[in-house]
Amino acid sequence: MNSPTTTDQFHHERDQKSKTSKGYMALLVLNYVCLFLGSISSSLLSKYYFNHKGSSRWVSTWVQSGGFPLLLLPILLPYYLLKCTQRKPFSHFSPKILTLSILIGLALGLNNLLFSWGNSYLPVSTSALLLSSQLVFNLIFSVIIVKQRITFSNLNCVVLLTLSSVLLALASSSDKPENLTKSKYFIGFFSTVGAGLLFALYLPVMETVYKKVYCYSMVMEMQLIMEAAATTLATVGMALSGGYAEMKRESLSVFDVGPKMYWVAVVGNVVTWQLCFMGTAGMVFLTSSLTGGICMTAILAMNVVGGVVVYGDSFGGVKAVSTVLCGWGFCSYVYGMYGKMKKEDKVMRENEEKLVKENVVVNDQKFELMMNHNHNNLNNLNQEMLQIVTNTT
Repeated sequence: MNSPTTTDQFHHERDQKSKTSKGYMALLVLNYVCLFLGSISSSLLSKYYFNHKGSSRWVSTWVQSGGFPLLLLPILLPYYLLKCTQRKPFSHFSPKILTLSILIGLALGLNNLLFSWGNSYLPVSTSALLLSSQLVFNLIFSVIIVKQRITFSNLNCVVLLTLSSVLLALASSSDKPENLTKSKYFIGFFSTVGAGLLFALYLPVMETVYKKVYCYSMVMEMQLIMEAAATTLATVGMALSGGYAEMKRESLSVFDVGPKMYWVAVVGNVVTWQLCFMGTAGMVFLTSSLTGGICMTAILAMNVVGGVVVYGDSFGGVKAVSTVLCGWGFCSYVYGMYGKMKKEDKVMRENEEKLVKENVVVNDQKFELMMNHNHNNLNNLNQEMLQIVTNTT
């Protein structure tokens, strides 16, 4: 049997996931800020690496997960320094959860490689718009894995985002770099779509796993194991392909803005990717996989703007129409979710009012029964007194 302290701590940690918790909204905002800053910065820094003659896709893959030791900060600080939790890090970590974390981490490593492959060929804006299709896959996998209910707003969003991606695929090959062949362009195109597909699968799978997780710190612990597994995969790939020697050669003689900026780009990627994955994990844990995908889609629109502003990517009519369709689908979904929340709030209030009325009626009935009982007792007492008086006389 758990001690009172352990039991109280268990319920305290579960409150982190409850929408009525005092710290829930602050934690949600913090994770979205991490997701927002990490997604935009990592996308732009990855493109910076390739724009300045960096060419190792394994290096680009490795930096996406190589910063996993940074996750020790949100894991260890609350227990050892801030003293705001009694749960010891990595306690309640079962072999099953450990195995799942490693397997999902390996799949995440493959996703990182596909993303790097696509990002090395495509402009940031094109890559970002293609990755927006992950919301379509996310919805489909959410229906299959977590039994997400299909509504009109879901279908409308799927149709619009699918049209957006198809339109981009058919007409955006004209914006490819001059030294890139058409075949390699389409390799990058389908690699990016594959990355979106794998990440869309990752989100509902993680939502299923997180249903068994009772606190945010444990989510970060699982994320650290996943990132370590993904880093192992990237490290093996780099070792087999001579990536370490290539990294040294790139920094000294290939990167056209010098070794210092090369390592700034690498370290910057390491940090920003961890912010991105940390924010993603937190959003899925605190909300749902579909909500996490929607938030990422909204951020991808900002990546398009970032690519145009920072790198001068072209933004012609095709991308404009594609962006509008993407935004339209996103807004329609948000509107549908808003209507659903309003309806649920109304039903909840009606149920609460009904419960209050039922309690009043029950209390009135109890009071009436109590009064009748007291009245009957009083009558019986009077009769007994009268009988005593009569017998006495």
